[in-house]
Parts: sequence; C-alpha cells; structure tokens
Amino acid sequence: MNLSPVMQKRLETRGITCTNDAEFVKLAPWFRFTPLLSAILIGLGTGFAFTPLLWAMVPIVALGVISPRHPFDLIYNYGMRHLTGTQPLPRNGASARFASGTALVLLVGTAIAFELDVAWLGYALGGVLTSVAALVSVTHFCIPSMVYQFLFGRRAMRSSA
Repeated sequence: MNLSPVMQKRLETRGITCTNDAEFVKLAPWFRFTPLLSAILIGLGTGFAFTPLLWAMVPIVALGVISPRHPFDLIYNYGMRHLTGTQPLPRNGASARFASGTALVLLVGTAIAFELDVAWLGYALGGVLTSVAALVSVTHFCIPSMVYQFLFGRRAMRSSA
C-alpha cells in the first residue's frame, strides 16, 4: 500500500517527510490525531463560550509553537501508539509550528472576545479555528502550512524538518 500523491503532498506541506515504507503508511492516518483533539476541545470551548477550557488550551497550543513536539503528539507517542502498533509521530517542522502559532493567535482572540462579552467575535474566531483544525484532521489539508509555504517556500520547510 502506498500514500496517494495528494496525501503525500498535503503531508509534505505540513512539514512531514513522507516515504512509502509500510510502517510510515500505517502511521500516516495518525497525523490527524493532534488536530482532531484540538478541534474537539476548542470547538467545545467555543460552542459553549466556555473560556476556562479555551484558556486551558492556550499553554498547550503555545507549547506546539515553541516545542518540536505538540503536547497532544506526546499523548499519541506515549499512549495510543502502543495500542495501534505504529511508530511515534515525528518532530514537528517549522510549518507545523507556524500553524500552531496561527492557532494560538486565533485561540487567544476567541477567549478574549468571550471575556469581553463580544460573543459574535468569539464565535467567529473560534469557528474559523475549529473549522481549520477539523479540515486538517479530515483531509490533511492545512491552510496555515500553505501560508507558510507561500511566505517561506519549500526550501525553508525542508531545512527545518
């Protein structure tokens, strides 16, 4: 079994070096874990305008910006992968950290909007953030990583991976 060219391109845009090695192909669907868990938690925080959950997500997302491993990747690497029989997720490259930075800005804006009773803005920002994370979790298509590629090019993405 091989990765489709579309999936390979989308993963590479996210800064993930792809191979058609059987172990990597088994791992590829699990690159959805972190964005899916993020989409669920941020979506719940947004849907219920529950700022404690949104603020609790801020340091988690911030660690995704500054660390080569997102905290939710660690949940997979130290727990779930033993159930799935797959390899650990690789380190995140610059494009993934850029995506986390974009998410962090939207997340903080969402929480502040709800705190200031500007609910429409909180729902709009949180809805965009949840939608983008859900899109990545379903299709591997990451809009912030595409922006990173446009701004810094593929060469910068490869050198940072």
